[in-house]
Amino acid sequence: DQWVKLTTTPQARKKWPQLPDTLEARLLTKTVKGKSVAILTSLIDPMRYPSEDIVDLYAHRWEIELGYREIKQHLLESRFTLRSQLPELVIQELWGVLLAYNLIRYKMLLMAKSLPSVHPNQLSFRDAASYIIFKLTQLPSQIPGNVPRGVLDIERNARQFKLDGKRERAYPRVLKMSKNKFPVRPKKNAVHS
Repeated sequence: DQWVKLTTTPQARKKWPQLPDTLEARLLTKTVKGKSVAILTSLIDPMRYPSEDIVDLYAHRWEIELGYREIKQHLLESRFTLRSQLPELVIQELWGVLLAYNLIRYKMLLMAKSLPSVHPNQLSFRDAASYIIFKLTQLPSQIPGNVPRGVLDIERNARQFKLDGKRERAYPRVLKMSKNKFPVRPKKNAVHS
């Protein structure tokens, strides 16, 4: 737990005139899997914001990032733009996507409760969401008396969506060379075997 002073740049002060010349921040470090991880925060009161709580919350931040990825890749199918053209309809479409995401997550919560000692984020979102959406689209074709059973069947099949465990990165991230669109000419003095 260290105090640090950050000097703001002239470009930043020009963009935000109310920005002071220096900012006080708190630098927290924690060792995770043998690697030192540093977290810089503006929450400088150690009594109000204990360092252990901030470091633990940082791990939960990645769960939020995964939620954004699930919305963008699975619900919106990696489209770059929304279908709506008017601002009011864009807002309506975004609310619809958020509502659908929360309803799917709620159903996944119920699915996880049906399994012993399984947390909702241990279920595959992509597979569970596809299954839930498929089953819900089939409900209108069922006899009304069978609808509750069809909804409960979704929870009964939760075991097939359980992930094996927390997936670890098999290979460390590396900077890869970009693929050249044009062939590279060999050097004149290169020896070919």
